[in-house]
Amino acid sequence: MLQLIFLGLIAAIAEILGGTFIILREKWPKKIQEYLLALSAGFLLALAFFELIPESISIMGSSAPIYIVIGFGLIHFVEHTIVGHLHFGEEVHSDVMLSPIASLSAFLGLAMHAFFDGFAISAGISYDYTLGMLIFIAILLHKFPEGLTIASIMIAAKQTRKTAFLASVSIGIATLIGIITAFYISQINPYTTGIALGITAGTSTYVGASDLIPEINRSENRITPLVVFGGMILFYVSKQFIHLILE
Repeated sequence: MLQLIFLGLIAAIAEILGGTFIILREKWPKKIQEYLLALSAGFLLALAFFELIPESISIMGSSAPIYIVIGFGLIHFVEHTIVGHLHFGEEVHSDVMLSPIASLSAFLGLAMHAFFDGFAISAGISYDYTLGMLIFIAILLHKFPEGLTIASIMIAAKQTRKTAFLASVSIGIATLIGIITAFYISQINPYTTGIALGITAGTSTYVGASDLIPEINRSENRITPLVVFGGMILFYVSKQFIHLILE
């Protein structure tokens, strides 16, 4: 449990650092964030298709796709039905994200996503340590730009810098809550780990393909799309490195 809390704190700190950078600087270099987003997208998609989906199917069989679709649909519902319009990039669309209500909706959407991040870390490690660490790396990669995002939205909505900082802290806390929740659920019924992996596969696929890739495609930098493949390579290297450590 202490190790899970420690990993959650690292993820939360990365989130808070992202928000802090927006608060301390008027404008964070766009190119750097684009590379982070591209790296995260490649890693998340490789993780979903090569690890999470096969593992969930091996545990639950033909019922696994149900939970994969639930995970995919849940994030879509939160981000585009409840929130209505949400992007992960630093640049906030001022014609949409200006009202306090819009910033609150974005906050709730990202908090929900962060909760499932923590849930995924805990569920993955309880099932297979290597898989759990891969999930953690994938999530850690997009925590910093996620912190940039929520702080940017708050500033664009004319919230105070203190409010922007507190929003990034709160989303970091949501990750910890997800970790604790999954830990206690998995102790009650191990089968829920398989359900969590299926839901995580769906959410990871959605975040990678629907949230991150569109932002990357809007970039005029020709290098950025190539970094997506770098994220996939990073997945493979990370997996081999973790296997090497555990041997």
